[in-house]
Amino acid sequence: MQNNFYTIVLLMLFSTSIFAQDILTEYRNNGVEGIEQTMDKELTSQKYWQEYLQNTDTTFGYIESYPDILVCDKSKSSLTLYRKDLNNTYKLDKKYSAFTGKIEGDKYKEGDLRTPIGIYNLTEKISNVDSFYGPMAFVTSYPNIYDKYKGKNGSGIWIHGLPIEQERDEFTKGCIAIDNQSIECLNKNIDITKTLLVISAAQINQNISKKTLSIILSELFSWRYAWIYNDLEKYLNFYSSEFIRYDGMKFEKFQSYKKRIFAKQEEKTIILNNINVIPYPNAENTFQISFNELYKSTSFSFTGNKILILKLIDNKMKIITEK
Repeated sequence: MQNNFYTIVLLMLFSTSIFAQDILTEYRNNGVEGIEQTMDKELTSQKYWQEYLQNTDTTFGYIESYPDILVCDKSKSSLTLYRKDLNNTYKLDKKYSAFTGKIEGDKYKEGDLRTPIGIYNLTEKISNVDSFYGPMAFVTSYPNIYDKYKGKNGSGIWIHGLPIEQERDEFTKGCIAIDNQSIECLNKNIDITKTLLVISAAQINQNISKKTLSIILSELFSWRYAWIYNDLEKYLNFYSSEFIRYDGMKFEKFQSYKKRIFAKQEEKTIILNNINVIPYPNAENTFQISFNELYKSTSFSFTGNKILILKLIDNKMKIITEK
């Protein structure tokens, strides 16, 4: 609390805005707690986010965590690496020819010979692989939370090289394959913990609308505001009636669970950072939000990564699954 107070004082000292005057008045009337609530409320403003995003590169969405983006365009059989430069702008770095699944379309089940469409992390680097996969492979996070929501199954989707000893096919069983020199070059140039993979059926939409992103970010912090200040009705209104949590909990049980939690009326600290808002490929008005969450209340604390999949309906966030 004391550190928060010092931060607020500094903000007031270096600003002559009406907002700073409001903060000072709020502090005079209600103390530090009132100031925190005022600032939490300000983060729910679309105007704040529109101004914040004004000079931000939104080529792939709003991204804080990933300096490198790999984009696989299945229609062009390509895998492209984009990297942030010194101006925090994504620039094309490398483009590789790629082989993908034998069958077109999105992957739904084990053995369907399709490469999935979605947003994935690279979870592991494997150097000791069968020669069929070239010199090495990167393991992807398929199936992700949205894949599981849609009932998809299967596993073992990799980015790998080409056969060293065997004959080469013109397709894969669902993985993404690039030539061996390219996979080794990629290995030297990326940190898998800071690289995101986006797989699309066709060229993905770039330069995402800042207005749309400002709406989503303001909705995200409105969700946070309702959570912090125990407004159960507003909090649950951010969830779709078709919501299913990662562990299979459907909306009705989730609603009952949250009623019990909110009934405690506990004071909470909820901090969101390393936020990423990315349009989901080939899914209209669907977005993935990931962030690092610090949650602390009297009875529970958590620090870790969280993912929300949402639909934007009439400029309102409706969460359909989360983990």
